[in-house]
Amino acid sequence: GMILGADGEKMSKSRGNVVNPDDIVRDFGADALRLYEMFMGPLEAVKPWQTEQLTGIVRFQNKVMNLVKRVAAGEEGDDADAALRLRHKTVKKVTADVENLGLNTAISAMMILVNELSNNPNREATEGLILLLAPFAPHLAEECWQMLGHEESLALHPWPTYDEAMCVDSTVKMGVQVLGKVRGEIELAPDASEEEAVALALEQDRVKAQVGDKPIVKVIYKPGKILNLIVPKK
Repeated sequence: GMILGADGEKMSKSRGNVVNPDDIVRDFGADALRLYEMFMGPLEAVKPWQTEQLTGIVRFQNKVMNLVKRVAAGEEGDDADAALRLRHKTVKKVTADVENLGLNTAISAMMILVNELSNNPNREATEGLILLLAPFAPHLAEECWQMLGHEESLALHPWPTYDEAMCVDSTVKMGVQVLGKVRGEIELAPDASEEEAVALALEQDRVKAQVGDKPIVKVIYKPGKILNLIVPKK
């Protein structure tokens, strides 16, 4: 792919649309430049340069730094399981994206993780985030790693691994239909039985109102996807 000037044209001195990377490093930092170039889109795509979008990258960097400061001070959220599950999912996602050179989507996944951890700090998940960030923003990652109390450079630390079991949600949300129309939503284990799903569905006010005293003549149940209750129309 090619990075075009802000005017959508190929960069050239004659057009006056050349972006000097030294100016970007001076104003935003080398890590911000690296992150923005990778976040612009797929490597094979032709993309226009937009300096104003660098502010979003800088906000991401600031969120990472603020999270690390909180975790280094001992702050921990209330839901460690949720934080660790997202950590494992993110490691799996970023690992696959890096192997496939999907660098923009890898950064998106890390942005989602830092947003969630900002509301639910967790040290193990945060350290995983910093290790993932290292190839993308090495200066920021190294500083954060030291702030978390590590004396050895993270460059000597192995790439984080993930547990496939932790990448599976402990519960899923699923729509409930009555005669093919969505009437509610339930949350249950991905492998919950049909009986459990129907029982939860009948606790929903809108579902109860549609079913009433009618017999359920058929149940269409696809675990983790949809539950459809078939009742007589009259």
